[in-house]
Amino acid sequence: MLCKKLFIFTLVLVAFSSCKKKEMPPCPPSMESLHGKWLVLNEGLFQHNNSSISQIDPNSGIATHTFFEVQVGRPLGDTGNDMKRYGNKIYVVVNVSSTIEVLDAKTGVSIQQISMQENGQAKQPRYIDFHNGKAFISCYDGFVDVLDTVSLTITNRIQVGSNPDHLKVAGNRLYVSNSGGLNFPNVDSTVSVVSLTSFKEIKKITVGLNPGSITVGGNGDIYVVSRGNFGSFPSRMHRIETLGDTKAEDYPFSASQLSEFGGNILIFENEGQGSLKLFDISTNTLASNDFLSLSGIVTPYKIQGNYSENLLFVMDANGYVNSGYVYIFDVSGVFIRKEHVGLVPTAVLVL
Repeated sequence: MLCKKLFIFTLVLVAFSSCKKKEMPPCPPSMESLHGKWLVLNEGLFQHNNSSISQIDPNSGIATHTFFEVQVGRPLGDTGNDMKRYGNKIYVVVNVSSTIEVLDAKTGVSIQQISMQENGQAKQPRYIDFHNGKAFISCYDGFVDVLDTVSLTITNRIQVGSNPDHLKVAGNRLYVSNSGGLNFPNVDSTVSVVSLTSFKEIKKITVGLNPGSITVGGNGDIYVVSRGNFGSFPSRMHRIETLGDTKAEDYPFSASQLSEFGGNILIFENEGQGSLKLFDISTNTLASNDFLSLSGIVTPYKIQGNYSENLLFVMDANGYVNSGYVYIFDVSGVFIRKEHVGLVPTAVLVL
């Protein structure tokens, strides 16, 4: 009887051991349509390899914080910097990992991962914009890469200024903020103008120290932030008149980030508790010094207007070491709700 019990016990141990060693297969990607959903790119922490994408269903309020891992079957990488849709594809720029993730815009399933390396060195891609079937990607190694959105191959490298950061297409030209950030305090102060016919830089426009966020207003002019030296030279907003590609005006107020907003410009200042201004391009003045209150938002980090969807997003980094939130307002500044997302939210995509 004792032998029989020992035999049964041994069988149970073997069965348990076999089950324990067996690895569970990864969750299969969902083929559910992303139409009507929101994707939030979470930057993560520098060199921690913890970037992510959260999916939010705005109707049910259900959020999934492992969207990329489930759809693609691997982590996103280190420092997700930008995310935009063009046609039937979503492009995710991952800075430190030096990759571009190309996803199907209907399902989020991976189409291709593009390695951004040049002679074995990371290009450090930053931001992306699109024109006439091409994607333009600023790279911190001093170039803008031209990506064919059909073949998903790099077809050109356009040399610009030092450590190019933000970029924006306006008409048939591309405007690139040359930050020079890796050479601080000897930063750059120019915006490169690139012809989208010849794919060559045709001009540099001096704006101010350490150019960063850039957008195009409803008047077709370019607005850009120079971040200064975080000391004796404060941040400022500047206007570039695209008719002659000249700096037309410097504005006497600080700014950290710009977002086009129904033809006007939202100006976010992230110092202290942060503030959000509205600039009226028709009067060339601030329409509001305090467009909406940011009180209660722990660490205001980024803003993003989506006027066509009647939405304004304010991203809360929540101390940078905690998972963040996206605060949602309508375009008049009325609070709607907030959504819990991943670590350091940096961009929202409405699908």
